[in-house]
Amino acid sequence: MIGDLIKKMRLFLHPKRGSYFAFYRILGFFPKKLDIYEEALLHKSSSKEKQNGRYLNNERLEFLGDAILDAVIADLVFQKFQNKNEGFLTNTRSKIVKRETLDMVARSLGLNKVIVSSLRANSQKNHILGNALEALIGAIYLDKGYNVARKFIDEKVIQPYINIDQIARKEVNFKSKLLEWCQKYRIDLSFDVIERFTDEENNPIFQSQVALNGLWSGTGTGYSKKESQQQAARMALKKIKSEKKFVDQVQALSCLGGGGTESNESITESGETNSFETPV
Repeated sequence: MIGDLIKKMRLFLHPKRGSYFAFYRILGFFPKKLDIYEEALLHKSSSKEKQNGRYLNNERLEFLGDAILDAVIADLVFQKFQNKNEGFLTNTRSKIVKRETLDMVARSLGLNKVIVSSLRANSQKNHILGNALEALIGAIYLDKGYNVARKFIDEKVIQPYINIDQIARKEVNFKSKLLEWCQKYRIDLSFDVIERFTDEENNPIFQSQVALNGLWSGTGTGYSKKESQQQAARMALKKIKSEKKFVDQVQALSCLGGGGTESNESITESGETNSFETPV
């Protein structure tokens, strides 16, 4: 306590006292190596060239922080769900560290106010904030070690903003769930990318459609082919659950000679799926 108070008093006289106290509000402690944390908030769009010719930005720290975050979340999930299998644990970890969740946490921590970027940090899908959060975790690891990084993730990221039990129950692998239903009822499933374009920041956007027994069943848009297919599958599942006439049409096409047991797209996502029944 006394040591922290003395440190605070000294930092009031430091030329970079604003940066020290800004990080203190985010981290809950004062950095030892301030430059590492400043690098963590430097997006590649605002890279700075060093004397050795290397460009300074947060990409390397993001790589490191991503690995630390994965290890900590794996540990937390492993300890919390002691009777679950590897597929469940992997799927739960993936849902916790997905980009949208990290973006939300980073914004809640206030990283959008301190990140250095020539792009809009609040843009919906460029994930600048989530990437900066991972880079910040990498900086903590280099500055304070694994235990402090783990404590930060647990106390500043997980406990205030992420309900692990709720996330574990949430079904997000719509494509795998749709394939399960199609295999059960011998429905032919196919995905096609129907359009590619870019947003205002030149990020690629994909639009995909899904067909059941050749019948259009949903479209989806995303910043990757996989994401767009997940959204298309989500729409198809919604139609299956809510529209009996649609289900009848799909199954009638099976009677006419269509129908199969495999999708033309391989399903690589891991994890358990809940049972899914047709509404008929």
